[in-house]
Amino acid sequence: MRHATQHADFATAELDTALRGGPFHVALRAAIAARGLPLQRVQHHLSRHGVKVGVTSLSYWQQGARRPQRPESLRAVRALEEILQLPDESLIRLLAESDERQAASRPAARSYRSLIEASDVLDRLQADLGWSLDGGLHTLGHHERIRIGARRELAGHESQHIVRAHRDGVDRFVAVHHGDPGCLPRRVRVHALENCRTGRIRWDQDTGVLVAELLFDTRLRSGDTFLFRYGIEDGTAGVSREYARGFAFPGGQYALQVRFDAGALPVRCHRFAQHSTAAPRSGRQELPLSGLHRSVHLVEPRTRPGIVGIDWDWD
Repeated sequence: MRHATQHADFATAELDTALRGGPFHVALRAAIAARGLPLQRVQHHLSRHGVKVGVTSLSYWQQGARRPQRPESLRAVRALEEILQLPDESLIRLLAESDERQAASRPAARSYRSLIEASDVLDRLQADLGWSLDGGLHTLGHHERIRIGARRELAGHESQHIVRAHRDGVDRFVAVHHGDPGCLPRRVRVHALENCRTGRIRWDQDTGVLVAELLFDTRLRSGDTFLFRYGIEDGTAGVSREYARGFAFPGGQYALQVRFDAGALPVRCHRFAQHSTAAPRSGRQELPLSGLHRSVHLVEPRTRPGIVGIDWDWD
């Protein structure tokens, strides 16, 4: 009896230490051990919470062989906090901290300060064109194709938008391009490809932010839908390591494809998301690189306010 008590005390102390300092898999393993639950019972409790996770996945999670990343897996982690009688957000916090450490180990494409400065510049440039935050348009679909060149640079991208007007008289859209560090926005070219023509263009040299007015051939009435396509040629900056798109409002489908030059293929690619530029990255998920097309992609069926993107490692 005394031995069992000592063992329980040790398991509890180990759990407390793991919850404070992590990492996630150690804390999860300690919590399961402290509650004395076999993985089959943990899986059973998860199913009662409406979450399906295999015993193999649970085993990988507590060994550190894999990390929960998909939305369903993150739901499981929150359910585990309740099942294992842990403080709210304790396991989720450890996952987020792990994401931060992983991101910190990569060469940063842009600092937080530079993102804030770019946001301020963007507001100024859009105001200079008389463009409001939503412009009277609701996005039903946005498909974006990114090209990474032979020098590992952001060569350019093409965007196709499907929008619906929510007020009368809308006749334009303002596109945003945020070049990688070292970008020369005065040399960036904007091409109207379908159902639009290029209007005024403004840029800021220090941040690499460029905004371009795309003029429609008609004035939309409230409820009208419209499809247009444009491209941006860059290639002026150094090595590119990520591409992200921010959303101020809920919207429709967003698809992002990144295609790499045959002579410059990354070793791995990941999807990521952020609630804001100040928030840690979450939902990291490795993306398979298509050997034939040399590309990776993500699809968000319905976008929410925040940031979503793809990053990649060259070495």
